Amino acid sequence: MNNIAQLTFKGVTAVQDMHERIADVKALIEQRLNLDEYTENVRPVTLNQSNVLRICLLAGLSDKSKRVIDEATTSLTLSRTPYATTFFTKSNIGDLFEALLKLRYHDVDADWTAPTLVSRVIGREILRGHDILLKEGAIDEWLTYMPLRGGRSLSAIPELNLLIGQYENGMDATLDINSRNIANTQILIAGTTGSGKSNLISVLINQIRSASSDTNFPVNFLLFDYKGEFSDPANADWLQRFDTDRSAILNPIERPLPFTPFKDFSDRPINEVNLYATSLSTALCAISPATISSNMDNRLSEAIINAYKKQSLKPITFKQVLDEYKALLSVKKRDEVDSVVSVLSQLVRNNIFAEEDKIDLMKNCYIINLGGFEKDGIMAKAIVYFVISKLNAIYEKLPKQAVNEDRVEIRHFTIIDEAHYMLSFENKPLQNLIAVGRNKGMSIILATQNMESFKSKHFDFYANAQYPLIMRQQQQNDAVLKDLFGVSGGALQEIKQAIAGLEKGELITKDAANMALGIGKHWQKIKVTHLI
Repeated sequence: MNNIAQLTFKGVTAVQDMHERIADVKALIEQRLNLDEYTENVRPVTLNQSNVLRICLLAGLSDKSKRVIDEATTSLTLSRTPYATTFFTKSNIGDLFEALLKLRYHDVDADWTAPTLVSRVIGREILRGHDILLKEGAIDEWLTYMPLRGGRSLSAIPELNLLIGQYENGMDATLDINSRNIANTQILIAGTTGSGKSNLISVLINQIRSASSDTNFPVNFLLFDYKGEFSDPANADWLQRFDTDRSAILNPIERPLPFTPFKDFSDRPINEVNLYATSLSTALCAISPATISSNMDNRLSEAIINAYKKQSLKPITFKQVLDEYKALLSVKKRDEVDSVVSVLSQLVRNNIFAEEDKIDLMKNCYIINLGGFEKDGIMAKAIVYFVISKLNAIYEKLPKQAVNEDRVEIRHFTIIDEAHYMLSFENKPLQNLIAVGRNKGMSIILATQNMESFKSKHFDFYANAQYPLIMRQQQQNDAVLKDLFGVSGGALQEIKQAIAGLEKGELITKDAANMALGIGKHWQKIKVTHLI
């Protein structure tokens, strides 16, 4: 029976590897839209995948040839990933898709209430459109269709329910990160080398971007790439999954990061500079492996204040701080290299930051390549510390996030792989990002090798995390597990055995419902979607 009158897009999923299949069309459209050259701080247009898929679908449905449900359609392999929530709703484009599908398939006898059939038909039409658009002159003809953004209606806040894999019973495993009833959106990942952390991070970014980049409330991200794998040209196809490209990659070894890490205190009272100088001095001392005396610490604070005064409270540079620090030393000691001079000299020599802001870290996605630095060294720590400080300065000036009856706006995610290098000292900017940023729509993903890294005398990151995701571990900490899952005795041993038995790409997380009710297992096992 032909049920095409009952056609809906509920439960429709994408064809496997569709992004790779349409990559050549995406590249052609972007080539047509972009200039041959850009100035240093102007980025070319990068189309999100949903727009390219829509263009291909419309191009396919424009073909008037007779339709049949043939092997080319039925043989398509479907993924378990649904289309972005806005794919069929943005600008009411779903009504057009439905009308065209009914027009083209009006005499095809099939069960149009089956999501798998509709998924394969849509996939087939996208691939048909792909072939049409590759014909000479077709891109120019179809480029007139580009969905409009429109206004920022609060009803358009996207639903960020991230599909990360499947539970043991085969049900979809999702993380709800922006419902009104979610306390916060911090995600912690603990897993040893080879456990699948990089893939999990990629799945999270992919889901965040897929759900939001095509909306009026896009969620951008900043990723600190300690291993350099996301920045590696060999992995350029990963970036397409995040709706960005290689222009997102910042490499401080090749050129300074295009912003100043220092605050601007113009027209602010001097006591704010004094407080800032104290915290900045503490940070510079903390990232140094050498011992720094209290006299050096106080002298460094004074040097920072003096540098700001000479700059009329505008942003300073590490070179100015170093000069002011040396000026406070006695003449005999100015040529000596103490611990503070050593740290500041390395920062000056490596020239890792620009002297003025050339980009806004919030308005695009960025990946900072730290692969060329020693992971526990001064440079890597300084880059992460000062970039997060910069984000905090931006957050402070933002209004609260938008809210509607169901959801809250998420503006930005900061992602730190190998985060244990930044958790071993009093890292105030990171703590502020977690404690204060949530009211501004700022969220964070921290990934480390062992779960105990998230709890120290400085800060309890677990207490502020909505979703702790535990992957394969080299060692387990009973105290952390007891606090995290509220278990002891036999239940504790059971969860320890479950963690010990995890394979690559599997994780354990809290079962919030069972924990609240005090029944059943307090945890669930998830097999993470394989993405990279």
